[in-house]
Amino acid sequence: MLTPDTLIAALDAIRSKQVSSAELVRKALDRIHRLDGHLHAFNSVFSDRALQLAKEVDAGTRTGPLAGVPIALKDNICTSFGLTTCSSHMLANFRAPYDATVVRKLEAAGAIIVGKTNLDEFAMGSSTENSAFGPTLNPWDTSRVPGGSSGGSAAALAAGMCCAAIGSDTGGSIRQPASFCGLVGLKPTYGRVSRYGLVAYASSLDQIGPFGRTCADVALMMNVLAGHDELDSTSVPGDVPDHLAELEKPVEKLRIGVVKEYLHTAGIDPQVSVAIANALDVYRAQGAEIIEVSLPHAEYAIAAYYVIAPCEASSNLARYDGVHFGHRTKQPVKDIVELFSKSRAEGFGDEVQRRIMIGTYALSSGHYDAYYVRALKMRALIRRDFDEAFKQCDVIVCPTSPIPAFKVGEKSGDPLQMYLTDVFTVTANIAAIPGLNVPCGLTDSAKPLPVGMQLLGPVFSEPKLLRIARMYEKATEWHKQRATL
Repeated sequence: MLTPDTLIAALDAIRSKQVSSAELVRKALDRIHRLDGHLHAFNSVFSDRALQLAKEVDAGTRTGPLAGVPIALKDNICTSFGLTTCSSHMLANFRAPYDATVVRKLEAAGAIIVGKTNLDEFAMGSSTENSAFGPTLNPWDTSRVPGGSSGGSAAALAAGMCCAAIGSDTGGSIRQPASFCGLVGLKPTYGRVSRYGLVAYASSLDQIGPFGRTCADVALMMNVLAGHDELDSTSVPGDVPDHLAELEKPVEKLRIGVVKEYLHTAGIDPQVSVAIANALDVYRAQGAEIIEVSLPHAEYAIAAYYVIAPCEASSNLARYDGVHFGHRTKQPVKDIVELFSKSRAEGFGDEVQRRIMIGTYALSSGHYDAYYVRALKMRALIRRDFDEAFKQCDVIVCPTSPIPAFKVGEKSGDPLQMYLTDVFTVTANIAAIPGLNVPCGLTDSAKPLPVGMQLLGPVFSEPKLLRIARMYEKATEWHKQRATL
């Protein structure tokens, strides 16, 4: 394990000269080179560049709140250095001409990006099995998936290959891998973190966010990542709160909402239910009031999500035509239509093609009103449900995933079963609210697997969410558990 392995501890060690940045980065790279042949968390590693930047930190010419710590970056976020592949044959050789805003912010803060991590192709998936370059494995049990689509980032951090990681979340793609890998993972409010330079999947749902070992790690990352960006038209103006400032201060008269519609969700693992019940007991012991709230339209969230997201994907991915950029077929073609169809058939994997076809069908003449417009109406109702629920409580607590990490290949042949693993996470993206995963247990299996608790709050409530999560974290030891490889 990378030592020290939390972001805050690593920064303290660098500042106090207990370890140099070059030493810490070298340890991370050595661990990547030793383990990643099996885990496949990374698509690319920037060894020489990372070590050079670390030397600049040690020389005092590179400074900032994240100065010297190794960070992993999901490979659907543009960098001017290295490739940005989205784990797709379509972009296997794509070099972005610019850095994403979050990359500029990280590097301005002194962070060392050691590599770019594997994902489900174009972020479409819940297991990181849909990558064109092969699946990523879960460090807790390598027969199981790390979650998706940000599974590479989660696995890299869980395996001690970095001190923090960046992912993107369209329907749970940060929170669910964080749950499967025993990490803290935050999907911020839509518009809180710039999406400029994030390769689009579903533009009204996508959001970049951090993975950390602890709530403090995630709070510090949010201090760096959050803020208005003129390059992103969906970025929200306004000052960024200090997410660390009052992290240790408990929320007084805390009211926790438990969604009655979630209490009898089909397919939920009994060990997940027990872990969440125990977590609520921890909050009760700290004086929290547990309130039953209702999200009457939550049962339609999966259906609405899997119309809206594919429709936006169909539109966003239309640009990959084999002409301007991206994969171009080498087969002979008789006309432009055949060039498009062959290039896209070769460049996109099965899951991406499936979602493009679903979206194209739902947007087509005669079906637009029946599917897309109805899904948008349901989105408005789900948002209204959350608004009403948050009048009664400060935070909603529920499982992040109905099950712990499942075996590689277990659900890949049944897309519907795979989609249902997102049942507790898609609502946050639909309603544009923040969602946070916190480790809350381990299964009693031969190789124990992490269980995650999800906290959902009103828009821009990230500092309060982190404070509430920290109340639980201080009272338990789950965040200190580590995968053993």
